[in-house]
Amino acid sequence: MLSARSLFQEILDHDESFRLFCSIAAGGESQGGWENGRIAALVPDGERALAPKIARHGADEDKHGRIFLALLRKRGLAPVPVPPETDYTMLLERRGIGLAHDRLRRDEPLTVRDIVVYLAHSRVTEQRAADQMALLSRYFGDHPEIGKALHVIAGDEDNHLAYAHEELLRLAAAGHGRLILRTLRAYALAEIRVHRDVSLAVMAHMGRVLGWPKPKRALLAAGIHATYAWERLVGRHRMAALRMPERRDALGSAPAPAPEAA
Repeated sequence: MLSARSLFQEILDHDESFRLFCSIAAGGESQGGWENGRIAALVPDGERALAPKIARHGADEDKHGRIFLALLRKRGLAPVPVPPETDYTMLLERRGIGLAHDRLRRDEPLTVRDIVVYLAHSRVTEQRAADQMALLSRYFGDHPEIGKALHVIAGDEDNHLAYAHEELLRLAAAGHGRLILRTLRAYALAEIRVHRDVSLAVMAHMGRVLGWPKPKRALLAAGIHATYAWERLVGRHRMAALRMPERRDALGSAPAPAPEAA
């Protein structure tokens, strides 16, 4: 029987599929670290108090990238190039989600509107990351090889999501509510499309590496399309909603260290 747990177990047990999984994850986290670092440097004067939290967000993502690379080194594996069709971060940018890289490369201060765009992007993508890491932690949190790393990353993703909720609510109270709502709705729809496309691409690559038969590949593809349909009808509303998190000032404290084992 196919399940998220059995599929990830297959990927974990095979060196080449694990190598691809960690390479994709490390690439996305490192890219997120760079983006947050640039945003922190370009925060407008009126939002300077946000800069340390944005920098912390970026430092966490850099740390996650190093953790995934360390997991590869523990097996004696080197990272592989990330197939373009599996590059979630870049595909989001191509759909106009978040701040464009050419904008971030210029030394021009951002606007409050840019900060809303950044936080809306974070709120949607961190929901995906938090959900995925919670699932992996539930299934593999006690795994001797990856368990500690999963718990550290999952805790960070929960913090990032709480931070995005809190800061967007603050900006909504300051009069940016319509822009925030409009941006969140558009980004949620775009993200679920990108997630579907990336999921299909990743499963195709994993299927070739692991030698999955055609019926298994077809069943997995059908499951991805079904998830997309559900998210488009129902799940997108959850991804665009805002609520005050129980964990306040989530990025105002010291970051969790990387696990020694990684």
